[in-house]
Parts: sequence; C-alpha cells; structure tokens
Amino acid sequence: MPTEIQEIKELLKGLVVAQKETDAKFKETDAKFKETDRRINKAFELFEGQWGKLIESLVEGDLIRLLRERGIDVHETSMRRKGSHKGENFEFDIIAHNGREIVIVEVKTTLMVEDVKHFILKLKKAKEWMQEYRDYNIYGAVAYLRDQSGSAALAEKERLFVIRATGRSASIVNNQEFVPKAF
Repeated sequence: MPTEIQEIKELLKGLVVAQKETDAKFKETDAKFKETDRRINKAFELFEGQWGKLIESLVEGDLIRLLRERGIDVHETSMRRKGSHKGENFEFDIIAHNGREIVIVEVKTTLMVEDVKHFILKLKKAKEWMQEYRDYNIYGAVAYLRDQSGSAALAEKERLFVIRATGRSASIVNNQEFVPKAF
C-alpha cells in the first residue's frame, strides 16, 4: 500500500509539473496572438489610411474642373486642413478656393447618413473655425467611392455637391439644375 501512495504522489507531482508547463505554453501562445492582433490592426489602419488618401487624390485631381463646370470658379485646392478653435478640433479633407468662396469637401470611401449629418454640423462652424473665410460663401461637398442607406440622396437634399469617385477620376452626380447651399 505505501508503494501505491508513493506512486500516486509521484504521478501528482508529474501532473503539477505538466500543468505548469501547459500554463506557460498557453501564456506564450496568448502573447503571440496578442502580437499578431496588434500587427493586423496596424496593417488595417495603414491600409484604411492609404485607401482614404487615394480617394482624396482622385477627387482633388478633378475638383477644380468639376466645380468650374458647375459655376464655382475656384483656382486652387488645399488638402487636410486641421486646426483647433476654442478647444474644438476640426479637420477638412479638401478645400477648393478662389478669394470670395470656398468648397469644403468631405471624402469617404463609404459614405453613410451619419457622415453627411456630421459634415453639415462642421460646415455650420467652418467660418468660426477658419476666420479667414468668415466673409466667404462656403459650399459643401461630399465625395465617396460608394454610398449606403441613401446617404448621397440626403447630401443632395441638404444641397451639398455630391461627388462620386469613378475609375481614374471623379464626377459630380447632382443634376444640372442643382443649386448648392451657402453655409
């Protein structure tokens, strides 16, 4: 009988050692999974950022021509206007300007209704945030690769230019009688 107890004790000790080794391997595997997740997330953020910049470049390349065709005689564009005013941070993707009016363009890969609503709120504060444009007519535009849930229709209803990135360029999809709203 004492031999059996000794054998059981030895088996239990072996089990404890094996369990500790298994726990260590699980911790090592968990750390590897976390590192892999971190790398995937970083790669996804990089891809999303680069994809957004591609869409911005597509739109910006044709923007002056497109707006001139619609009666807004802009001469130049600025990309990625960022700032802070009274504790509020803001960013505008593209601004087309000429000296008396500007068109602020919000660029999205996928345009959603919430994007349109949020952009309109930003447009209403644009003159406050960017004092140099306080005497300008400010028009808004949304540019996108694809839209969801009627977001492009909402943007047009709100009298924003609606620009769709297509192939190697972009085009305004509002009808010819469209009149933009000045903010």
